[in-house]
Amino acid sequence: MNLVSGGLSGALVVACIGLAGCASHPDSEQALQQASSEFQAVKEDSNVLRIAPKDVIRAGESLARADRLSSFWGSGNDVAHYAYLSQRYSDIAREHTQQVLNQERAAKLELERQRLQLALREAKLLSVQQQGQWLEEQIISLATTQTDRGLVMTLGDVLFDTGAAELKNSANRTVLKLVQFLQLNPKRVVRIEGYTDSTGGKDDNIKLSLARAQAVADMLVDLGIDEKRIQVEGYGDEYPVDVNATERGRAQNRRVEIVFSDDKGQLGAAR
Repeated sequence: MNLVSGGLSGALVVACIGLAGCASHPDSEQALQQASSEFQAVKEDSNVLRIAPKDVIRAGESLARADRLSSFWGSGNDVAHYAYLSQRYSDIAREHTQQVLNQERAAKLELERQRLQLALREAKLLSVQQQGQWLEEQIISLATTQTDRGLVMTLGDVLFDTGAAELKNSANRTVLKLVQFLQLNPKRVVRIEGYTDSTGGKDDNIKLSLARAQAVADMLVDLGIDEKRIQVEGYGDEYPVDVNATERGRAQNRRVEIVFSDDKGQLGAAR
């Protein structure tokens, strides 16, 4: 009787130990649900599937193993372990995706910045070209003549007071256009030639014509044109363009002529 009782007691102890070993992990079911929810989220994210497909596959495999183990007694720790692995793979997939997306956005922004800079440079270049063409047309329209010396622009006597070499304020607009044209055409050079009518002595006329030409040259230099691009000549009453017998003719002869080089800097021979 004592032996039976003892055997039964031993069996009960073994059974209890077995039942304790079969009890599932208390957090395994919650871990499995959490892993399943996170896997579902990454599986439905097209960016994650594009960027981190391997991590998504690993997350799914770990989740599937945890799900299979959940049906067995005593497998709670294993379920929690594989559910944890599934969650980590899902997290890694999201982190990797976010990192790549940030890099793609940064690359896209850089490309956009470069595109805008290129567009701005092209716009500026086009603007400069158009402005240069417009100024060239303006220069040509300012009483210019094509001669064997090159393109010649004439600044009439109205830009100077009688007997004086200082430029009037009315000359500023014309000279400013000339400056802009030379700034946009840095290879061009000019020769500024001064002329007078036949009134006065020859030496005085030479000095006055040279002083008037120099006044124009000085204004160009003051406005930023390199003096090396400018030649100055004074011819006095030589080379009249009209007769000196009339006031109108004398006014035509009192002038400053600006001779332009070609776009390669070649200037025609001086008189």
